[in-house]
Amino acid sequence: MDLIGSLEHVFAETLYVGPLLAEYGWYLLFMCVGVYLVVQHLSKRRASQGQSSSASGAVQDPNAVVRRQEALEASRRRMQEELDAKAALFRLKQQQLEEEKRQQKIEMYDSMKEGRSYRGKAKTAQNTEEASTSTTVLKPKTDKKPLRSSGFNPLSGEGGGSCAWRPGRRGPSAGGG
Repeated sequence: MDLIGSLEHVFAETLYVGPLLAEYGWYLLFMCVGVYLVVQHLSKRRASQGQSSSASGAVQDPNAVVRRQEALEASRRRMQEELDAKAALFRLKQQQLEEEKRQQKIEMYDSMKEGRSYRGKAKTAQNTEEASTSTTVLKPKTDKKPLRSSGFNPLSGEGGGSCAWRPGRRGPSAGGG
């Protein structure tokens, strides 16, 4: 009787545990994962606090600290000198560009005073070439490509790009009626 009673007791418990797990199983799973993550986080924090307390408790050599600070200051000074040198080169280049622009403006003004083109030396060279060829008869350029082929028909859809015309669908219209 004892065996049958224990089986009935186990069966009765499974009748209660099964629906409980079916109803709240996801909640129990998420709660277990959350507890696991919290325990991991706390153990990491405890380990890091133990390391930081031992590191801060250690006595550092004052000479090593001074040497480290001096090395840091020397590297900062070196970087600042490099930056200053680059800035000086940039200023020098800017001044040279401004001087070149000023010279070009002076040349343009002088050439305009003399009656030549005021757009610079390249334009004056082209003007002298045009003046020498202006006495000859100018021919139209024939090596240009035509814009469209000779058999172009916009309604056929041939040779067009994305703007081709297409006839509508056959069959009844899609409107309501």
